Amino acid sequence: MFRISMRRPVQTLAVSLMALSLGSVSLSAAEPGDVVAKVGEAEITEADLAFAAKDLGQELQRFPPAQWRQLLLDAVVDMELLAQAARQDGLDQDPDFQKQMEFLELQALRNAYLSQKIGEAISDEDLQAAYDAEFADFEGAEEVNARHILVKEKAEAEELIKELDGGADFAELAREKSTGPSGPNGGDLGFFGRGQMVPPFDEAVFALDTGSYTKEPVETQFGWHVIKLEGKRKQEKPAFEEVANGLRQQLFRDRYEAKMSELKGATTVEVLDEKLAKPGEEKPATE
Repeated sequence: MFRISMRRPVQTLAVSLMALSLGSVSLSAAEPGDVVAKVGEAEITEADLAFAAKDLGQELQRFPPAQWRQLLLDAVVDMELLAQAARQDGLDQDPDFQKQMEFLELQALRNAYLSQKIGEAISDEDLQAAYDAEFADFEGAEEVNARHILVKEKAEAEELIKELDGGADFAELAREKSTGPSGPNGGDLGFFGRGQMVPPFDEAVFALDTGSYTKEPVETQFGWHVIKLEGKRKQEKPAFEEVANGLRQQLFRDRYEAKMSELKGATTVEVLDEKLAKPGEEKPATE
């Protein structure tokens, strides 16, 4: 079944057609109404190929891009031939077909309204305002920057603590002694938040003061750790670009729900089948 998108038709078609230009003559200057083939008196246009591309996109991925336009043309030609045969046999007058066409029109109009009246109505200014409101009072979670030295035995970790008490450099000891993957980097774990490390490690590191290290070895399933806290900070609010898509989706949902409430408030919806009526819905009066 073809799903016809009505969002900015000319621009959408141009993008779709340009995607089909790989391996063939560039179509950047093609117009939706340009005729590419004729089947009897019927014309097949660039628009037809573009709509077919949107419907058959997944199937096209199985073939080299250079073949896409030919495959699309073949598919549309076949459809046109079968459609002409169906009209000659009167299938276009069949009541079931008429109902199907009504439903497809209903679906296409729904999609066009959502796209053009709700989706496209969300401006950059709307997104910026939503971002400002969402993060106006943002207070990020605490993050810490830590190093650690991981060894297999508790006694070895205790010896490392003695060396640190004696003035040894933590990063150097990590490079020499740590068996963990961060060892070559001086045990540096970068910044992380609560809950990102295993519980014993997490509890120990967040209890430290900046510049201090654990005076007792910390045991986890990976071995024994000596941990040093390098610094603390509050998590920064996310950049606009990182959350813009999510904000757009939320604005779309909010405006969709508002529009549906408005439409349902202005139009009587009667569910005649009692089995389909939702709890609390008024049923139409009967004689």
